[in-house]
Amino acid sequence: MNTTSMKHFPKIALAALAAAVLAGCSSSVPLEENKGAPVESRTPGAGAGGASSGTAQSRVTPVDLSKTDNAAMGNLARVVYFDFDSYVVKDEFRPAIESNAKLLAADRKKKVTIEGHTDERGGREYNLALGQKRAEAVQKSLALLGAGSDQIEAVSFGKERPAVQGSDEAAWAKNRRAELVYR
Repeated sequence: MNTTSMKHFPKIALAALAAAVLAGCSSSVPLEENKGAPVESRTPGAGAGGASSGTAQSRVTPVDLSKTDNAAMGNLARVVYFDFDSYVVKDEFRPAIESNAKLLAADRKKKVTIEGHTDERGGREYNLALGQKRAEAVQKSLALLGAGSDQIEAVSFGKERPAVQGSDEAAWAKNRRAELVYR
């Protein structure tokens, strides 16, 4: 591959991932197939004659997402780790991104900042740019899965805010990350 096509490889890979996700969402049963199917009445008091006595009370308890998502957020993975010198989101972090996208799609008022980070190797400007690309890669993944673009902000801290101090591979691996911070 030449240099130009290597620059576009992450974009092509992300587009292929998006296509695979969207293909998985398609329904295999045509909607027209159920046309004319009998509908059963579950209203209390509605018998064979179809007469109902009074107004029916719903037995379905409404779900208040504002109460449940705080509990769900406690279990929600909010860190995506990257390989050295890479901003490609690895498949192992797909469930975390999907969970965060569902949370954002369910509550359009919720906002998240994605903070891109790098390890200590490399220059300041390079690491700021790499951290921004990492944050934007997660941002694009969330948007492709239903989160609103107005809910997500991508920022880079480069190597300025390490999660772990140290100059070995274990520390560097923990610092190559994008963190989702809800506000």
